[in-house]
Amino acid sequence: MPYVNIQITAGASKQQKTELVQEVTASLQRILGKKPEYTHIVIQEIAEENWGFAGLLTDEWKRQQQN
Repeated sequence: MPYVNIQITAGASKQQKTELVQEVTASLQRILGKKPEYTHIVIQEIAEENWGFAGLLTDEWKRQQQN
């Protein structure tokens, strides 16, 4: 029973999330032979002020890129 946890910053549309679930499920079926009916996928949307990289929170990094 595959369990996939996808963490992204907030802002994806329902359609985009639907496509992610479909594509990941199809990949697990095609590559590993996993049955879609046993595949679980969780999408966690993280606020940009709660996600950091390059020593900065994502919202601050984006502000710096705009300058």
